Formats: sequence, structure tokens, C-alpha cells
Amino acid sequence: MRKSGWIFLGIIILLLAACNGTPNATPEPTGQTQEQPEVTEATAEPQVTVDPQVTVEPSKTVEPQETEEAPEEGQPPTALEAAKTVISALKKGDMSTLASWVHRDKGVRFSPYAYVDTKTDLVFTRDEVEGLLKDPKDHVWRTFAGSGELIKIPYAEYHKRFVYDADFIKDAKISLNKGLGQGTTINNLNEVYPKDSYDFVEYHIAGIDPKVEGMDWRSLRLVFEKIGQDHILVGIIHDQWTP
Repeated sequence: MRKSGWIFLGIIILLLAACNGTPNATPEPTGQTQEQPEVTEATAEPQVTVDPQVTVEPSKTVEPQETEEAPEEGQPPTALEAAKTVISALKKGDMSTLASWVHRDKGVRFSPYAYVDTKTDLVFTRDEVEGLLKDPKDHVWRTFAGSGELIKIPYAEYHKRFVYDADFIKDAKISLNKGLGQGTTINNLNEVYPKDSYDFVEYHIAGIDPKVEGMDWRSLRLVFEKIGQDHILVGIIHDQWTP
């Protein structure tokens, strides 16, 4: 064989060896695949992951603080509330308002001193009370302590001397069913007006003129009969220092 033939044969052998030594491989794609973004709905709420170690407490409702309420409208007044209206009417000389509180059947008894005399103390009906301040007639209200003279004067004068004879609204201490002023005159209020059926409110002024060292003290006691929850005026008791 010629030399050129051997050369040609060697080239063929080398090509065959090269083809047999390279494994078949899948060609990699030339283009890269892009990940598509996750599509979510616009109205979807974000998910919240709760730590199992954390205790979630339900929301608490804050209650408003309790406040002292005013008396409910339409409810009967207490003895103190009734007395407040009556004492104001006495100060103003408002007999129409005063009469509206007077007991319809029993009327109201006026006592010039602590001892209530059921035989001689004057009692006036509701209609009579309304016109008392303008009545010029002299009434015998009992006797003056010490002198024993008759207290024979019109109501207008009696009012100034034995009802509103001091500024009780401005200067007095107020008590419910408890006596504050005590003089030499016997106080029989709870005998005439038993506690189970009556309330009384006392307005007490310990003294007016410091020079007399309390010998000019004054008390005014308003007595109300308890009818259910109502309080009806039945007594106006004046009290003061007596010799």
C-alpha cells in the first residue's frame, strides 16, 4: 500500500475514535426560563401568623364610671328635699307654695316652742294657710315663755317672731330626725309625731350675736307625715332659748 493510503486510513481511525469517546448529551436551552410572579387578588387580606406562645386576649369594653344620680324625675321627694322647698317658701313668704305641702285633711300645726300642745296650738287647713299672711286677724298662739302673756298677734307678726325669725337657709345646720337645739322647754316632738309615721327636719342656728354667748339660738323643725313615699307637712315647730 502506498504511503498516502496509510495516511488516509489513520485519519479515518482517529475520527471514529473521537466519535465513540464523546457521550450523547442533551443540548442545554439557550434561553432562560423566568419565574412568573404570584398573582393575588387585590381584596385578599394579608395572612397573620400567630406565635403559639402568645396569648391573644379579647378586647375589653370600658364601662363608664358610675356617678351620683339626681333624684329620678317624677319620684316623690325625700324629707330633706321637701323641707328645702318649704323653708324657701317660708323665707319668701310664699304662702301658695307652703299651702301646697300642707296635709289636705289634718292641716298644719304651728307651735311657738319645742313643746307641742295638741290642745291649744293652732292648726290651719290648706286653704287657710294660703291667705294667712294677709289675714289681719289676731290669733292666740299660746303664751310667751317667761311672762305668761298671751301671744295674740296676726300671723304676719307671728311669722316674723316664731317661724322665720333668723336666716335658717343661710346660717343653720340641718339634721334629719335628730334634735340639735335643746333648751329648758320639754321637747315632745316624737311623742306627738312618732318616728314610724313622721320625719322631721331641723334647722338650727347655735347663736346670732356672739355677745350673748348662745342665748339667742334658734331652731325650726318641719314635720312631715310619711304616706307611702310622700312627705306631707303637718307641723312647724319653732324653738329658742327660754328662761
